[in-house]
Amino acid sequence: MTTTLERIGFMQGRLSAMVDGKIQAFPWNEWREEFPRAQALGLTRVEWTIDQDGLRENPLNTAAGQQEILDLSRRHALRPASLTGDCFMQAPFWKTDGETQKSLVDDLDLVLASCSTLGIEFVVIPLVDNGRIENAAQTETLLRVLLDRAASLSRQGVRIVFESDLPPAPLAQFIDKFPREVFGINYDSGNSAALGYDSAEEIPAYAPRILNVHVKDRLLGGTTVPLGTGAADLAKTIRLIEQSGYHGQYILQTARAADGDHAGALARYRDMTVRWIEDARR
Repeated sequence: MTTTLERIGFMQGRLSAMVDGKIQAFPWNEWREEFPRAQALGLTRVEWTIDQDGLRENPLNTAAGQQEILDLSRRHALRPASLTGDCFMQAPFWKTDGETQKSLVDDLDLVLASCSTLGIEFVVIPLVDNGRIENAAQTETLLRVLLDRAASLSRQGVRIVFESDLPPAPLAQFIDKFPREVFGINYDSGNSAALGYDSAEEIPAYAPRILNVHVKDRLLGGTTVPLGTGAADLAKTIRLIEQSGYHGQYILQTARAADGDHAGALARYRDMTVRWIEDARR
């Protein structure tokens, strides 16, 4: 039986120094060190991150890198269970056409194949910020490209989960366009809080389609802040998610430590999330 702690993972980079002042970026200099650091915290899951810059050089996408990831994973009992495709938000194929679109779709296929090789089950496609869908033509392109890959996704053992800024009802309508076997929703508690959404309306609207959860806190209309200091009611939200029948993972996509003690900050957030999950199940 899976313990509560075994359901909690962290966003890659949260156990490394910040890269160029960014809250999230692939930690080129420290990605290997994150494996023993996570093991020391009792964490067994990591959500890989991949940027458009250097996408094909990322160890996820090279034979040598994949072997190293598998070796580190075995040695430190830390499995890449999911991936956040920041690359798709940075260069969304649904906002291009012609040769540019073909190149970006080739990148998508490469990432999906690599995830299949490494046993990564969930690929997060962020439809937020630069990846936000702005018109019907973009929706049509996204649908066409991804539905064409539904059968291969099933064979690969990979599922795509969308992170979206849509309100509850439109998001429920959007995800209904995709087969539930290989497509779902990534629920991000911080993004929802920043947009002023109420989890009591969100969760019932599309609970069966939630396949991955990002634990985050943000100010209303503002930035990411330490858990418990923003607009997210995480105790309530996690209770609603658990009561909906969710048995999946919770990924700590949390604020960075102001003092540089990223492991200490992640340990606090880990303990808070364990408590919220266990309280929800009482």
